[in-house]
Formats: sequence, structure tokens, C-alpha cells
Amino acid sequence: MNSIIEFPWQQKAIILHSQRLLNSFKHWTGNSLLDVSGSPQEIAQVLFEAPFVLVSHGMESDPIFNYGNRTALKLWELPWEEFTKMPSRKAVQEVEIEDRELLLAEAATKGFVKNYSGIRTSNSGKRFLIEDVLLWNVIDEENQRCGQAAFFPTWKFII
Repeated sequence: MNSIIEFPWQQKAIILHSQRLLNSFKHWTGNSLLDVSGSPQEIAQVLFEAPFVLVSHGMESDPIFNYGNRTALKLWELPWEEFTKMPSRKAVQEVEIEDRELLLAEAATKGFVKNYSGIRTSNSGKRFLIEDVLLWNVIDEENQRCGQAAFFPTWKFII
């Protein structure tokens, strides 16, 4: 397997994006998403291998996932190359699309939203409940919004 796909945290763009994710989280919440030190690449690796779910999408009119850590990829049952081509709305059940749009708009206005919960569906159709989700705007080095990210530490499969 190509190491760029198997180890996306080694790519310069993902190393930079990892820094933006962490810095933006700190900017909006005042807290650290991850307490880690080391080189930017080492930090990107730890973030990618973290036991919580971390995903982000860009600013497209129909936002596309541009990041999913290993935990997210396993939960959605998708490899990196497929996950990062998928519109983020595809991860949401049809009945929750309107709620998701309201959540994204609220985060865009306020900077972040916490304590969201909802149902998501994996690639194979497994449904799972996400809880205690924190969604925030990702900002670049000039404090310009460049996407949104979501973090959640736990989930429950729905039978």
C-alpha cells in the first residue's frame, strides 16, 4: 500500500492541517484537544492514532471530508482515499440532514458548538450514535476560516 495513503500524517499538507485542527480547537475552546509534544510530524501522527474520533471538512458548497483520523476511518469503515473524497453530508442519515445544517451554521456563527448528538451510518450500513460532539471552525494562520472539524470520544452501535 502507498505510504501516503496508509500514513497520511506524513504528508506536508496533513501535518499543516493537524496543526490547524489543534490550534483552532484551542482558539475556540481555550482547551487542548491533545496534550503532546514533539515535531509537527510526530504530533500529526499522535493525532491520527488518537483513540477519539476526529474529522474535518473543507469550505466547498457541499463540504468534502479532508481529514479523518484512524479511529474515524475504522468507524466509518472507509480507507483514507475514499473518506477524503466523500461529502460530509453522506455520513448523516437523511432524517438528520436539516439538524446537521443548523449545527454547521451555528458553529460557523459562534466558532464552536458542543454537546451535539446524532446518528451516523458506516459504509457497510452500521448505524451508530455519536454523543458529546464538539464541532468547531478550523482557522488558518491568518485566522481565516478554512473548514469545520468535529471531535467525539464515544459512540454506540445501534442494533
